[in-house]
This record gives sequence, structure tokens and C-alpha cells, in this order.
Amino acid sequence: MPREVREVVFVDGVRTPFGKAGGMYAETRADDLVIRCIRELIKRNPQLPTDRVDEVAIAATTQTGDQGLTIGRTAALLAGLPKTVPGYAVDRMCAGAMTAVTNVAGGIAMGAYDLAIAGGVEHMGRHPMGEGADPNPRILTEKLVDPSALVMGATAENLHDRLPHITKERTDRFGLNSQLKTAKAYADGKLQPDLVPVAIRSAELGWGLATADEAPRETSMEKLATLKTPFRPHGRVTAGNAAGLNDGATAALIADEATARELGLPVAMRLVSFAYAGVEPEIMGYGPIPSTEKALKKAGLTIDDIGLFELNEAFAVQVLALLDHYGIADDDPRVNPWGGAIAIGHPLASSGVRLMTQLARHFAEHPEVRYGINAMCIGIGMGGTVIWENPNWEGFAK
Repeated sequence: MPREVREVVFVDGVRTPFGKAGGMYAETRADDLVIRCIRELIKRNPQLPTDRVDEVAIAATTQTGDQGLTIGRTAALLAGLPKTVPGYAVDRMCAGAMTAVTNVAGGIAMGAYDLAIAGGVEHMGRHPMGEGADPNPRILTEKLVDPSALVMGATAENLHDRLPHITKERTDRFGLNSQLKTAKAYADGKLQPDLVPVAIRSAELGWGLATADEAPRETSMEKLATLKTPFRPHGRVTAGNAAGLNDGATAALIADEATARELGLPVAMRLVSFAYAGVEPEIMGYGPIPSTEKALKKAGLTIDDIGLFELNEAFAVQVLALLDHYGIADDDPRVNPWGGAIAIGHPLASSGVRLMTQLARHFAEHPEVRYGINAMCIGIGMGGTVIWENPNWEGFAK
């Protein structure tokens, strides 16, 4: 029986403030972070009957302890969704939440779901990346990958080697600008609407409330130049031009467009295309370039059609590689207008939905822009890209 592909829309997204690994969330459970996000989504969209949610897909890179046990299902139950709502767990390392969204989007497009919740969580303070993993030794002994492929910072140094025109000074400048843009976004009240306050507890300090990201800091080019290069002596990757280790969670409501309009839910973005691509694992930061090429080709678009970019700043060199590939300036105002992961943080599997949520906010402020992109590099040599259309654009077909 022939099927008609349905339009998929991003309705709404939220996130916890992102903490430093072992920082303000040191005594908070990982699953409680994503549960808080799911509850907030439901609260912000009271017109949504919770029994209409068809799926809950939650990503975590390190699926153990309070990030294990099919976290999509357990988080759905603990968030108060009906027991009839199923859920599952996702892992594509840094692109976990992105993959959760594109997974449910595929189901919505072909009619398996009408509405779904997708997101991610990472508590890197409790569960460092790779905790408990046992990589098959043949990956290294048979030389399928270089040993550096298993150390993300080392892969960023490798990318510098491949692209020597991307200097440390450029990456430091990009990192500084990320901090400056994030500080301005906070001062202008841009980031706060996305944040879900989280009650936090410390055995020593008692109860508190997390209301802002913990990672942003004041710095300068002079200070950045003095930072250590932990992945290589006299290297180029530092804590100032890379995202830190972070704790945090995100969640988004994804829907069939007709269902969203039937229920009176907002349409923040319409999905155009998405793609994932593999590259040599030892230069995983190059991944967003082929994934973006694939996504653009599938959409019948070129980079010139894209008016806004929310790119994950796992490492500055990775973002600059993509910008150079397309001839986009380092300080192009279309790119990460409110800063990015270097300032805000990158709790691995949760970050994809942060990028989407921020792009949706940009769309609301820029009706002159039709298309925007989310892209990110992914551990073990991959990239992911999602292209969205702006419903506020004057020619948007409703």
C-alpha cells in the first residue's frame, strides 16, 4: 500500500542548565535531570493530552547506573506519563539526542507515530565517557583505527595536523568569541527561556536551585594562550578552545504537523532533511562536512540557502573546518549567534536538542531566514546534520 510521507515538526524544546562534571549536579541523579525536562515540556504545552504521546526516545552515551535500564521508558514513567506510553534508549555518542529526534521523525513521517518526546542526558561527573566499555582489541591490533581515535581531544589535534591553516590563535579567538556571545545572550535574556530550573542537593551545602549554566567564564586571548595542551605537548587543543566535561539533559516534542495544528501546539520548525556520515575515526571532527553535504543534497539545497547555523562546538577546530569548507567567515553572525558548547557546555548525548532548541528561537526572531542547520561531530568518526525550515518565513506553506 503506498504511503504519503507526512511533515515532521519541532514543537518545543527545553534543557536543564548545564553543569560542570562533578559540579552543581554532583549529588543529583542523571535520570532526574531528563525527567525534569519531560515534565517541563508537558507543563509548557498543556493542550497536549499525555496519552497522545506515542514514544519517548532518550539518549545517553554511557548507559549504566542512573543512565541505564532503558532510560527512555523509565524516565517516561517517572515523569508521570501514562503507563501506555513506551520508551527506549539511544546511543550515538555526541549525537545521541540528535539521533533520538531523527529516529522518531522517521516514524512520524511514515505514520507510525503522531507525537513523540526525544532528548538526551549525560552525567559525565558520575559516568565518564567510556566507563565500563570494553572495545574489541582487534580495532587497534588489526589497525582498523589509529589508537588516538578513542581519545576525542587527540582526534582534534589530528584534525589540526590535517588542516594546518587552522592555527591555535584562530581556535582561541573562536573560543573567546563563544564566551563573549554567550555572556551577551545571558545579559539579553535570550537563553533563560529554554532553561528548566533544577533543585540540587549537597550534603555539605544543603538544597539549592540550578538556574544558569555553570561553565561560562570570563577570559581573554592572553589567558587562553597560557592554557595547557593536555592531549599533546606543544599542541593546539586546550580547555579554552574546546567544550568541557559536563552534566545536563534536554527534551523536545516532535510531531506530525497536522496533529500539532489539530491540538493547537506551536510549530517552531519543519524538518527538511537529515544525514549522518562516517569519516576516519582519528579525525572525527571532520564528520559534519560530509554529513552536511549529504543533507543538503537530499534537500536539493546549497549552503547559500542556509541562513542560520547552530553548530556544536566540541572543538573549535571542528567548527572552523566546516566553515572553511564552505567559505564562511569565523565570525559570521549567522553562526552560533548566542555562543556554543565551548561556553555553555557539551553533555554529550544531550547536546543535539540544545542546538535544535536554540535554532528554533533564532527562527522566531528572523522571519527573513528560510532554512537553518544543526550539525555536530560524533565520536568514532561520524558527523550528523539536520536541516530545518522556518515557519515564520513569509513564504512558509501552512
